[in-house]
Amino acid sequence: MIASMLLNQSTLLWGWLIYAPLVLYAMWRAPWVELLSDNRRQHLLFGTVFVLCILWLVRRDFPSGLSFHFIGMTAVTLLLDWPLAILAGLIAQLALLALGKQELSVLGINGLLLIILPVLTAHCCAKAIERLQPENLFMYIFFSGFFPAALTAVLCVISGTVLLWANGIYQFPPWLDDFSGMVLLVAFPEAFINGMAVTAFVVFKPEWLETFNYSRYLQAPWKDERKP
Repeated sequence: MIASMLLNQSTLLWGWLIYAPLVLYAMWRAPWVELLSDNRRQHLLFGTVFVLCILWLVRRDFPSGLSFHFIGMTAVTLLLDWPLAILAGLIAQLALLALGKQELSVLGINGLLLIILPVLTAHCCAKAIERLQPENLFMYIFFSGFFPAALTAVLCVISGTVLLWANGIYQFPPWLDDFSGMVLLVAFPEAFINGMAVTAFVVFKPEWLETFNYSRYLQAPWKDERKP
């Protein structure tokens, strides 16, 4: 998470100009009829918002204006699908704003980094796996849970670093191995948290995952009726 003092006014404005239309598009594509008629979906939505708030509050704030915390949006995307995942992230942002843990001016930039980018990454990976139609359950768990979460962490760190560099704040280290080490330290725990959450849902509540093909991954074993 980035504080507003690290970014210039044009960057903050562009963050809002990009983030706001994407949120409106997610509102337009959200399944409102199913959400309002299904108590299960409502509980999942509000439950994920609560978990995101807790996850984003457990963070390390630095005097420079940067904050590091887990993202968790990969599991949320697989659980709710991308329109409701974006809205869940927005509600969590507004909750942090009400608690004084985030600034209104930087809501757009942080929304792009912590919501739109992770949701897009998880959605693309889930769609790619669905096109391949694997029957191995671990393919879904790894390539829809662990891998996109790690990729999200790497992309967020790189995008945030480039953004700060473009604003004249951050200077790249002279040795790239220092930067790559920091990326690995962020990517592994993010992949572990999201991957374990997806694994738990697959084992205990696979019907809660909107992107999970229950009939293909957990179908009954094939049986030859010609044999006694």
